Amino acid sequence: MKSIRNSLARTTLPGAAALLLACVAQAQPSAHYVPGVEGLKAATLPPPGLYLRDYNVAYFSDRYNDSNGDEISAADPKAFVYANVPRLIWITDLKLLGGNIGVDALIPIQYNSLEITTPGGPFDKNNFDFGDVFAEATWSTHLKQFDISLAYGAWMPTGNSSTENPNVESGLGYWTHMFTVGATWYPDSQKKWSISALNRYEINLEKEDTELTKGDVWTIEGGIGYAVAPTVDVGVVSYYQRQLTRDENPSSALDSVVAVGPEVSVFYPRITFGWSLRYLYEVMSEDRLQGHTVALTLTKRF
Repeated sequence: MKSIRNSLARTTLPGAAALLLACVAQAQPSAHYVPGVEGLKAATLPPPGLYLRDYNVAYFSDRYNDSNGDEISAADPKAFVYANVPRLIWITDLKLLGGNIGVDALIPIQYNSLEITTPGGPFDKNNFDFGDVFAEATWSTHLKQFDISLAYGAWMPTGNSSTENPNVESGLGYWTHMFTVGATWYPDSQKKWSISALNRYEINLEKEDTELTKGDVWTIEGGIGYAVAPTVDVGVVSYYQRQLTRDENPSSALDSVVAVGPEVSVFYPRITFGWSLRYLYEVMSEDRLQGHTVALTLTKRF
C-alpha cells in the first residue's frame, strides 16, 4: 500500500526552485508499507481460522520538510490519500516449532491527491486506482505472557506506475521483499496490559524500465494498551519509519518520520467481529511530508 506521503523528492541541485521542482518530479516513496495500519497488539496474529480484515486509511498533510526536518513553506503542499485495503488471512492448524503457519494477501484500492507550488506554476493531480498486490507467509505463537509473529512477503508491481505522474500513481513499479518480526508482551497475569512492537524491513528491487532502485526501509509500529473491559482496549500507539540506505541512480537523502496518537479497539464475540480506530499525528519528519493518519480497521472471522 503506497502513499505519496512517504517521500517527496530529494535533490542535489542548489536553490529553492530546483528543490521545489524535485518535490514534484521524484515524489515516489521508498516504502510500500504504510505505517499506522497496525497499532495495539500489532504483533499478535489471530488463532487458527479464516479472517477478512478491511483497512481504511486516510492521510492528509499541508507541510513538507527538508532533510533537516525544517518546513519548506514555499512548497505549500496539499496532500490527501485514502486507501481501502481488504486483506484475507488464513491461519492454519499446521504447526512448525510450536507455532501456526498462515498465509495472507491484500490489494489496495486508493485515491491520491497532491497539489504543490513549483516555480513554473502549481502541480495539481489526483488518481484513483488499484495499488500493488501483496502476499505473505506467517508464523505465529501464543505463549503465557507473549505473542510472537514472523513473516516474509512480497509486494508485486501490479498497480499503475506510469512515469507521467509518478506522484499520484497507486503502483510503485518494482518488487519489494518485506521481512516481519514482532512481539506483544502482557506484563500482568490477567493480560490487561499489552506492550507491542512490530518491525518491518523492506528491500526494494530496481524499478521497471528505469535504473532507479529505492533504498531499504525499516518500520516499527505498535503501542501500549489497557483492557478497560474483556473485549475493549484503549491505549497509545506510534510508528517510526526510516530509509536506511540511499536510492541508487540518483542518490538521495534518507527520509524518516515519527508519529503518535490514541487508539480504541472493540471485539464482539457473539458475531466474531471487531474494529479498531486510531489517529496518529506526525511529530517529526525529514525529507518528506509531515501530517496526520486516521485508520479504521474492520475484522470478521468466518
